Amino acid sequence: MRALDESSTAEGPDGQRLKKVASGIGGLDEICGGGLPAGRTTLVIGGPGAGKTLLATAFLVQGARKDDEPGVLVSFDEAGSDLEINTSSLGWDLVDLQQRKLLAVEHVQVDRQQIVEAGEYDLEGLFIRLAYAVDSVKARRVVLDSIDTLFANVPNEAVLRAELRRLFSWLKDHGLSAIVTSERGGASLSRHGVEEYVSDCVILLDSRVYDEIATRRLRVVKYRGSAHGGNEYPFLIEETGITVLPVTSLGLVHMAPDRRVSSGNAGLDAMLSANGPEGASGLFQKSSVLISGGPGAGKTSFAAQFAAAACARGEKCLYFTFEESQSQLVRNMRSIATDLAPHIEAGLLEVHAVRPTLRGLEAHLASMLHLVNTTKPDAVVIDPLSALGASGTLIQSRMMVLRLIDYIKSAGATALYTMVGQGDQSVALDVSTLMDTWIAVENVRREDDLERRIHVVKSRGMPHSADVREFTIGRHGLAIRKRAQRHDR
Repeated sequence: MRALDESSTAEGPDGQRLKKVASGIGGLDEICGGGLPAGRTTLVIGGPGAGKTLLATAFLVQGARKDDEPGVLVSFDEAGSDLEINTSSLGWDLVDLQQRKLLAVEHVQVDRQQIVEAGEYDLEGLFIRLAYAVDSVKARRVVLDSIDTLFANVPNEAVLRAELRRLFSWLKDHGLSAIVTSERGGASLSRHGVEEYVSDCVILLDSRVYDEIATRRLRVVKYRGSAHGGNEYPFLIEETGITVLPVTSLGLVHMAPDRRVSSGNAGLDAMLSANGPEGASGLFQKSSVLISGGPGAGKTSFAAQFAAAACARGEKCLYFTFEESQSQLVRNMRSIATDLAPHIEAGLLEVHAVRPTLRGLEAHLASMLHLVNTTKPDAVVIDPLSALGASGTLIQSRMMVLRLIDYIKSAGATALYTMVGQGDQSVALDVSTLMDTWIAVENVRREDDLERRIHVVKSRGMPHSADVREFTIGRHGLAIRKRAQRHDR
């Protein structure tokens, strides 16, 4: 992936540069062109359970652990002990950070007696507590979670707006990189309708349900002084925190090496090297390969051979399957002399089996791309790609598949996709144009037997056989043989 902004600063009209700090959220810094604004306030808006507190806490943990920037967490909703328990499941030890003077946690119970002075609403009490907490750890980062509770009992809108501006100015005057969380409003983005105007950066978290399947999305609504991605991006909340996938920032910048790698089947390698240079056979490394065919045509068998061959070369392979469990896949492939178990035990083969209807398309995309990004595989198998069509409309599925294929290619992995369909049905999701090699398999039923056929529809950049050949699937594997003499191109 390429970042939208190559540096962690942005050039202003007067030559000054906007400094940025890492957010601690995978993918978010790329969308923001390097990070969140340093010494300024970022507003994070979302409904209940959207991930606001999680994002804000990750910002503090990032500063304390990696950037030598202590932080202060002021919570108006949860007690410090509750926050410590809730975040421990993510591997964040807030108690340890507090003991090391890298974090201060303040729980402010809001009532009118605490922040009312001389009969009028005033934030001086909060500023005193906040200044003390900042000084105690020499904080560079601050989180206020959430300000809706802080201003819940303010009936006068003019006072509310004035105090909001005063709070944001106080944070900026003290040079604090701050995240302030807020509930989403009705007619406006935030509940009070003023927070988004006085913030330098506004991030909107959203969760939508389509056909009973929820998808989380993130959008940077504004970012003063910096270019940023303006689209909606899928994000996940997992055991390691939040991960955002800025998949729309990809470009045609991937490398195209000349090196060949085996498909895992000697007969198929021969079809891909017909009339080619001596010693050149198999698939191009880092290319995209499609195997299409009807049910039972042998697509998964070829995919398993491809994965086994990659592991035999010492490469790491990610195998996504939407129709079989890992155990079932291993058992079935063992019957055709392809044993995947040793590669799984060695850690070279990682199988992820999930039903396509388990989550929405964007969640599938975010999860798969997160695995590709974190494991850095040399080879990827998606079997079958067409199963993802069950999680959305045709247009949604087409866009998701195109982004997935583009991302994996840009990640530098050799990818093999299987798809259910005969002939031109395989291009229903418009994937054939993105494929470097397209192999079609089919079952032809005769009166008294079944003939399996295979042919190479296309293979860019290499001479390949134009033959339609026969193949068999048996206990010794997949064997391809010529069924008739045809010219090679």
